[in-house]
Amino acid sequence: MVALAPKLAALAPRLAVPAPKAADLLGPVRGAGIGLRRRHFSEILEHERTLDFLEIIPENYVGKGGRYLHMLDACAERWPILAHGVSMSIGGPDPLDHEYLAALRQLLDRIDAPFYTDHLCFATLGGRTTFDLLPLPFNEAAVRHTAARVRELADALDRPIALENISYYAQMPSSELDEGAFVSAVIEEADCLLLLDVNNVFVNARNHDLDPSELLWQLPVERACQIHLAGHKLEGPRLLDNHGAPVCDEVWALYREVIERRGPCPTLIEWDTQIPALDAVLDQADLARAIIDKRQLDRLDRGQA
Repeated sequence: MVALAPKLAALAPRLAVPAPKAADLLGPVRGAGIGLRRRHFSEILEHERTLDFLEIIPENYVGKGGRYLHMLDACAERWPILAHGVSMSIGGPDPLDHEYLAALRQLLDRIDAPFYTDHLCFATLGGRTTFDLLPLPFNEAAVRHTAARVRELADALDRPIALENISYYAQMPSSELDEGAFVSAVIEEADCLLLLDVNNVFVNARNHDLDPSELLWQLPVERACQIHLAGHKLEGPRLLDNHGAPVCDEVWALYREVIERRGPCPTLIEWDTQIPALDAVLDQADLARAIIDKRQLDRLDRGQA
């Protein structure tokens, strides 16, 4: 495995295209947020704790009405809302579903989402879903194929796209690149943004015998418009990215490293299995916000912006 395959040198002229600036897209989205989950519908509008934004899984809202849209509209009056898809299969072989994309765009317009995020993976094949986020082969063909589909998606949704670095447990055959080089090449070729999942960095590093910090900085962190933090679990010899626990100390350490070097970035706590009471999730968001605020104060003390 190499950091950059020789064939990718042919992409150099297109890699020079300026990327969207994350700071120009964020609008009121700052600080630390949580995912809007049905488990918390009865509490979310009543609490008085600090919460900077919410994130939804749009598949739960597209084509829906009733309680879901009522809750969404009520939350949108109080907080900025981002949308994070789980089924686009942006690197897959199946054509993008433009009927679904039209409905998705209506939803994104409804919540005034500044960008749309999904996973750098494939999840469907021949019209059948795998119900999982599967890794792409880390090679030039996958870079070109995925980047073209990202541009198609951005046109259909009329807004920038950010791709998340996924957790994966095996490399696909015909891979020529390492993870960092592949993610960077797709982001550059598509001229899109990165949703940096710090927990996925740690899980992948541990599962593939890599240094977490080295893997982190092989990714195009400067293009991150949002960060995800989550918990994981140990199953046998491997870590599983299950979003079912508090963020661990090692992931918090990586996150501090990102905020110190990259600067503040809207940060979401993902908790999707064994979801606890709302206060427990907000506690995690408070920890992320404290790290962001400390970085800001430290730089002000040093006379930096």
